Amino acid sequence: MDFGNYFSNRTSRMKASEIRELLKLLEKPGIISFAGGIPDANLFPDEALKAVAADALSEPGFALQYSVSEGYGPLRAWIVDHMRTLGVECEIDNVLITSGSQQALDYLGKMLLSPDDTALVEWPTYLGALGAFNAYEPRYERLWINDNRTAADITQAAHDAGGAVKFTYVTPEFSNPTGITLTRAEREALLQRAAELDCLILEDCAYEGLRYDGEPVPPILALEQAQGAEMNACRTLYCGTFSKTLAPGLRVGWVVAAKPMIDQLVLIKQAADLHSSTLNQMMVAQVVQEGFYDHLAELRRCYGARRDAMLAALAQEMPEGVSWNTPEGGMFIWLTLPEQVDCGELLRIALEHHNVAFVPGQAFFADGSGKNTLRLSFSCASLAQTDSGIHALGQAIRTYLAQG
Repeated sequence: MDFGNYFSNRTSRMKASEIRELLKLLEKPGIISFAGGIPDANLFPDEALKAVAADALSEPGFALQYSVSEGYGPLRAWIVDHMRTLGVECEIDNVLITSGSQQALDYLGKMLLSPDDTALVEWPTYLGALGAFNAYEPRYERLWINDNRTAADITQAAHDAGGAVKFTYVTPEFSNPTGITLTRAEREALLQRAAELDCLILEDCAYEGLRYDGEPVPPILALEQAQGAEMNACRTLYCGTFSKTLAPGLRVGWVVAAKPMIDQLVLIKQAADLHSSTLNQMMVAQVVQEGFYDHLAELRRCYGARRDAMLAALAQEMPEGVSWNTPEGGMFIWLTLPEQVDCGELLRIALEHHNVAFVPGQAFFADGSGKNTLRLSFSCASLAQTDSGIHALGQAIRTYLAQG
């Protein structure tokens, strides 16, 4: 049978994730991987999670039973308090718990996108967001925060393509893949542009807690409220997650948004999986109440040292013509190589001859450009691995360039 005949048209836009495939490289002996954007398992709060799991399972009739779609009440209440520390005023009814922020992106795409609608995204942008949105058949356009185009031009282009501008999607804090952080002025400009377009803002803050230097910048949602918007009239939807700060296997994320948006997302969740794991939510709620911010401080110390080590190694090992950014936080450094370099081919050379892995940047561009870019993750490599791995990467780049 040709099972492809049974697939819906939208499946043609679903592609295998290069990042998920590259994670398999971690199992190959001898590979130094800067590929997976994953937290270091050695920094998971294992003992705390073991203890709270036992406590939660003392009430199996609750922890293992069906529960409400909105999420575990004490966890949602903690998120309300946490958002207040970021400058966002919300109520528990503005919070939905999701199975990681990836599920939130899928639900938002399902809720907001009709075929041929326009989504404005960064160039490059988070590959997982493109994967989530692709199923709903949008048209992508580059998000220029300070843009010479008028809102009328952008709206007309969307109309001509058969849809409307529905949202801008941004990762304003230590972006995946580039590590870039939007300034306050850029966030305010984005709010202004979204108002002119009368579209929503999807604010993906997966790395918000991982700042190593520089001054914190308020979330876009906080800035919108500072301009006078009441929570239930805000156009910004904030996505958060515990995957990068506690443990990704728990699959606990959240959305904070105006109540009409949350109400619709709840209906989508009820149809999709009823609710996120109650046991996992209970574990997260107790762990964050007992020392989340101390845990964050330790993560910042460890990851900050690894970022510094990678930056030092790049300065030592990269050949002329290679440039990179200096992120204030997160897990990634973005490299730009000479225009003639195809980083997909470079990866083959790096793996076969130098035992080092990275993610080619092309996968993060909605139009398939960016062949001469790549993403490095510093979250899991030891300081010694960083030194030897960046040395190997430098050799791989020189080998590529020598081949002409």
